[in-house]
Amino acid sequence: MLQNIPKTLSPDLLKTLMEMGHGDEIVLADGNFPAASNAKRLVRADGLGVPQLLDDILSLFPLDTYVEHPVTLMATTKNDPTPTIWSEYNKIIFKHEPQAKTTTIERFAFYERARNAYAITATSEAALYANIILTKGVVKQ
Repeated sequence: MLQNIPKTLSPDLLKTLMEMGHGDEIVLADGNFPAASNAKRLVRADGLGVPQLLDDILSLFPLDTYVEHPVTLMATTKNDPTPTIWSEYNKIIFKHEPQAKTTTIERFAFYERARNAYAITATSEAALYANIILTKGVVKQ
């Protein structure tokens, strides 16, 4: 065991976060996302929701300050309402990285980007449109 490591971050997820370099991307996927069929590297986070995982990851993981939008969400379709979970994400992101900007991309573009991500983390998040891509930044001392 280690101190000060959030309990939601499994050894596999911690290893993945450590392996990632500047500019690499990780997807936090909701329970409906086709994670296994799209992942180069799949990390299971069964039983966890995205907000808690996002908060815990961002306590260790810097977002990229060299790109305009280090956080990307899957855009809604067919006039679906803005997901309430997005406001939770914004609060969490602002807590850790107040300058970070978020954007959305169309569903199939999101899938394509996810296929090219360093890893996809499959959660049990039940909220719709809860998928998020984080771009890793530089750890500054």
